[in-house]
Amino acid sequence: MNDLVTLFSEYSFLIFVLLLAGASVGFLAGLFGVGGGAISVPAFYEVFLRLGYSSDLAMPIAVGTSLAVIIPISISSALGHKRKGTLEPYILKVWAFPIFSGVAFGAVIASFAAPKLFQTVFAAVSALIAFRLLTGIGRKAIAEQLPSRSIMSVFGFFIGLLSAIMGIGGGALSTIYLSLYNVSIHRAVSTSAAVGAIISVPGTVGYIVAGLWVDGLPPGNLGFVSILTFIIFIPTSLVTTKFGVKLAHKLSKRSLEMLFGSFLLCVSFRFFNAILL
Repeated sequence: MNDLVTLFSEYSFLIFVLLLAGASVGFLAGLFGVGGGAISVPAFYEVFLRLGYSSDLAMPIAVGTSLAVIIPISISSALGHKRKGTLEPYILKVWAFPIFSGVAFGAVIASFAAPKLFQTVFAAVSALIAFRLLTGIGRKAIAEQLPSRSIMSVFGFFIGLLSAIMGIGGGALSTIYLSLYNVSIHRAVSTSAAVGAIISVPGTVGYIVAGLWVDGLPPGNLGFVSILTFIIFIPTSLVTTKFGVKLAHKLSKRSLEMLFGSFLLCVSFRFFNAILL
């Protein structure tokens, strides 16, 4: 009897962690246009370790499942921002294929490239942009308008590449890039929400295929994607996404910049911490 109570208590706690993480990721997706991988990947990883997964399986399943949950969250967030009229279809049209290509290429090289190199670059850039947003130093854009289509395509490719390797939705990267070219923070956040969907779909397919022939996967997995975790995680995230969207459009430009800068600092700390461990 005591064993049953302990087991029930353990699983109840893990479900609560997933629901709480889902609510947090959904809210951040709506507020900042990010996929929330900086929260969901470590949350999933810890839950899977508690469930007895080996560390070799826990990490790819955490990343694959994170990319899977980003799909509906990003779509919900993007639709919410579109209704507010701040989504930029031109940017998405230019970036769609380059980002998709970057994700595909990233899935290939992730097996032999050192992820810590990409994590270090992302963490450093995030910290610099956070400093810029929080202090106001160097807030002037590097250009008054977006660069040529070819230059944007190159950066779109690298956004997809880095996102696939790090298991993130790419919203932070694309928002950082757009803010440097005088795109308002509200429009950058809105457009970055849709970027998450472009990245997460091929990323999820890649992790599913990569795990199909792996031995020892837990029951209920589709490759490196945990279907049960997906089902538990999504309901709260979809509810809170709409609140994040509403708050983003109520905040002033400066307030949203301050909040996004603080968020980037937390993400930067998370990646630097992972690099040092």
